[in-house]
Amino acid sequence: MRHGDKIKNLGRTSAHRSALLSNLASQLIAHKRIVTTLAKAKALRTYIEPLITKAKDNTTHQRRVVFSHLQDKEAVTELFSTVAAKVAGRPGGYTRIIKLGTRVGDNAETALIELVDFNEIYGKGKGDSKEATGKRTRRAGGRKKAAVAEGGEAAPAKKAAKGAAAKEEKSEEKNEE
Repeated sequence: MRHGDKIKNLGRTSAHRSALLSNLASQLIAHKRIVTTLAKAKALRTYIEPLITKAKDNTTHQRRVVFSHLQDKEAVTELFSTVAAKVAGRPGGYTRIIKLGTRVGDNAETALIELVDFNEIYGKGKGDSKEATGKRTRRAGGRKKAAVAEGGEAAPAKKAAKGAAAKEEKSEEKNEE
């Protein structure tokens, strides 16, 4: 029975597992996303998220703690400069795992693990307020109410006015010819 045994062993010895996770973490920091098996991705998430949290506090002690896990100077520099600056406002959940299906050779489940703030497709506008981005909601009622409140016309009236103006211009051009 595995009561209270929460560590994912990945079929490896302790030293082999720590080296594997260290290398995967360094590559994730360097490339911002990597493709690996689902089990390794889930184990890597629990390994790297506390390191990213430590990187928010840029002190010599925290750098040494992170270096003892990663053993890679370039990865530590990248983590404390680029990554820490992007995740400064995020309270956790720095990684995302996306399942990719099974691998052809051995039918292993593969997954893409990536740093959330470095994905431009999913991460657009996250954490920004509506006023800062200038985006409106997609509800038509909100636009009509906002336009009327500002003293302007409602959206259908504006469209009708634009259409009438365009028809007048076309008729004037025909008359000139």
